[in-house]
Formats: sequence, structure tokens, C-alpha cells
Amino acid sequence: MDKQAFELFRLNRRRFLAGSAGLASQAALFSLLQSERLQGASATSSKDERPTGIPHVKPRAKACIFLFLAGGTSQVELFDPKPELSRLTGTAPPDSLMAQLHPSLRNEGGRRLMGSCYGFKRYGQCGMAMSELLPRIGACADDIALIRSMYHKNPDHAQGELLLSTGQETIGRPSNGAWLSYGLGNESENLPAHVVMLNGRGPLARELVWGSGCLPAQHRGVLFRSQGEPILNLDNPAQLSRTAQRRRLDTVNALNQLRYDEVRDPEIESKIAAYELAFRLQRSAPEVSDFASESAATRQAYGVERPDQEGVFARNCLLARRLVERGVRFVTLLQAKWDHHKKIRPELAAQCRQVDQPIGALLQDLKSRGLLDSTLVVWATEFGRTPAVNGFDKPKEEVGRDHHPYGFSMWMAGGGIKGGQTLGQTDEFAWNAVEEKVHIHDFNATLLHLFGLDHQALTFPSQGLDVRLTDLEGQVVRKLIA
Repeated sequence: MDKQAFELFRLNRRRFLAGSAGLASQAALFSLLQSERLQGASATSSKDERPTGIPHVKPRAKACIFLFLAGGTSQVELFDPKPELSRLTGTAPPDSLMAQLHPSLRNEGGRRLMGSCYGFKRYGQCGMAMSELLPRIGACADDIALIRSMYHKNPDHAQGELLLSTGQETIGRPSNGAWLSYGLGNESENLPAHVVMLNGRGPLARELVWGSGCLPAQHRGVLFRSQGEPILNLDNPAQLSRTAQRRRLDTVNALNQLRYDEVRDPEIESKIAAYELAFRLQRSAPEVSDFASESAATRQAYGVERPDQEGVFARNCLLARRLVERGVRFVTLLQAKWDHHKKIRPELAAQCRQVDQPIGALLQDLKSRGLLDSTLVVWATEFGRTPAVNGFDKPKEEVGRDHHPYGFSMWMAGGGIKGGQTLGQTDEFAWNAVEEKVHIHDFNATLLHLFGLDHQALTFPSQGLDVRLTDLEGQVVRKLIA
């Protein structure tokens, strides 16, 4: 480009920017409105499609740390002691129970009952029975409500993950974190409402577990990392200054706003919000991920300097606390490798060593900082494990358990939960939930209720349906609430 052409280019560019000053002002105004929206105002595009940001009932929780132990944690070994099952170890399960299993899991004649590989202890003043593998979590038993009667019907990983996270076994529905972001907005101007952290492989349903489904894209989970660059591809190129990026972003947002005013497409609004949030995250994400301000005692309590994968999950737990401190609404921590079809004895112990210390430290840390009362912590899994095992005649170190959705355990703590209690029962084999049964829809209805949201009223129109997290079912489990 010769000098004359370059000067003409500069002149035209200056005219464009000057002429678009009003548009940039519109973008700045929109950014201000978006900031107000983050404080709890509406979260989507049109007046009749957005909640007010005002809870339906008095909320008990402001934030949730959702510990998703993907693969299926064993109720038999961890949360549901069954002396009769242990006594009958090695015998064939009753035909009536075998008939309930999915055909792929029956293996007629090859299964034998097997009691827990590990012992149970009584924890806390409440005397809650939990595995000897979970002493740090057990120390927090008086703050935990343990549900031993969770159930649904699908033994498939991906569908179970989706049911737990979205209320449907099929794709396309918003995740629980997306619903809370949509219903209540965000308390932070500089961080997303919904954050996701992985340790090891993700769930089989991948990003659908934290997706926004039919909700605007701004409500989907944002992947964070507790080591290295907090969000991949977030940093600017070295040659691009923050001032130059701000000017460019104002111009792009102004053009997007013009298009939105013309077509009223909510995804354009989501795109503008995403650009603005990414700009702020360039400063806020590195700060929240920097543990330099944490004391040595805190880092040691969580185990953040433990080697390999163990340290990753510990760092994720500490980062989760830092995120909710700064106003993030929903943090999902995904920890895989609980799918113990074989070698459940050694591999379950290894997994518990990874999670027991950091989860116990997280609960105690939240409580010491006065955050547990307003922060709901959930131990969640897509299903449990079969009380009857295949290959019982193999060496005991080789035996494992298959998928079992008919009766399993999860727990909640903080955030308005009445701790120190166990709710529901399975039968004597830890096979079927039989008393005070809690379906996934009931669990999610209770989760929303703790945030002040009516699961029947929190809906979004999609393809002629008023979609909601709990589908057409679900009841709030009142006994869980303090």
C-alpha cells in the first residue's frame, strides 16, 4: 500500500469510527444494562421469556459446588451398610431382584451377592455411618444430609449423566447450572455464573452435562483450569494492547446491537455478553486462579501440592471456594473413574484417597469462613453399583460391580440443608430404594427450591413446550431442608 492509499485508509477509518460514536455509545449502554442484568435482573432476550431474577420463595443458598463423581459411586462400599448383604456374600441373588436388571446386566446364573469390601464407621455427633475410606468427609457428617434412597431406571452412563444434570435422558435440555444462571443471574460482574472444572476425562455426555440447551448460550458452563492458563485461548496476542482491544470490541458490539435490534435474535445478545465477559475475564480469571494469597495451612489442608491427578482435584476444590467467594453461582467439579466393573477393592480406595481430603477441607473451609450456610455442596453421581457381582470366583482384587440406578446414595451439605441426618432406605441388599424414595427429579426440585426457585414455575419456551429442569415430575424433599 503506497503512502497516499494508506492516508486515505486512515481517513476513512477515522470517519467510520467517528460516525459510529453513537453506535459505540449504544454498545456502552448495553454493557451497562448487561452489568445490571448480572446482578440478578433478566437473563434472556424478550420480556415474556425471561425470569425477573427475583426468587419465588426465600432462598437459602446463593451458590452451589456440584461435585459430580462420574462413573457411578458404590453405595455398597461408601454410604449404605448392609449386614445382611455381607452375611449372604457368595450366594445367588433372589430371582425377583435379578428380573429387575436390564437384560445387558443379568448374566443369568453368573452373579453372586457380595457385601462391602470395606468397613463402616460412625461419624459426628449424629453417628452417621459412612465408609472408613472417607474419614475427612465423615468428620463433616453433622453438616451432611445423606440420601440413601436415590433412584431412576436407566443404567447407561451418558443417559444417567444427562438425567442428573438436565432432567432428561435425551440431548438438548439445559443443565442445572444453566437453569440457575438463567433464573437468578450472576452476582459477579467479572466472572461467569456457571463454571466447570474437569479432572481426567470428562463425562461420556461431554459438554451436554454443563450445556445451556434451549436457553441462551450465555448460561452454559465455562471451562476453567486450576493450573496454567485458566481459560484456554483467553489471552490477547502480545502485539494487541488492551486499549486497542476495547475499541475493537466496542465497534463489534455496536454492529451486533444493530443486528439484534433488527432481528431480535437472543443469540446475538448472548454473543455480545460473551465478548464483554471474555474481556473482563482476561483480568479476573488469572487473579482467582492464583493461590499465592492462600496460606500454607490452607493449601496443605486441601492437598494442592499432592502429586499427579490427586493434586488437580485438590486445586479444583480450592478454586471452587475462591469462585463462590467472588459471586459465581454454580461450580461443577467433575471427577471421573468411578466405573469399577472390576478391581473395585483397590481402585475405589485409590479414588477415595483423591477426593476425601480436598472435599473434607472444602466443607471445613467454607464453614470457617461463614460461607457454608449460603453455599450448597453436593456429592452427585449418575447411579450406584450392583450388590451382585460377576466373577465372584476370581481373586477378590479382580471383582467389580456393574451399573445400578435402582437404589443408590448421594448427599448435600450447607445452603439450607438440615445436616446430620440420613434420609431413606434401600432393602436389605442395597438393591432397591424402598423408603422415602428420592427420584432425580425430586433431587433437582429440592436444589432449585434451596435457591428460592419453584421448579414448576421456572420454565423456558422451546418448540411449543414449556421446558423445565424437572420435566413433568418432581417434589421438593422437605425433610432435607433446615
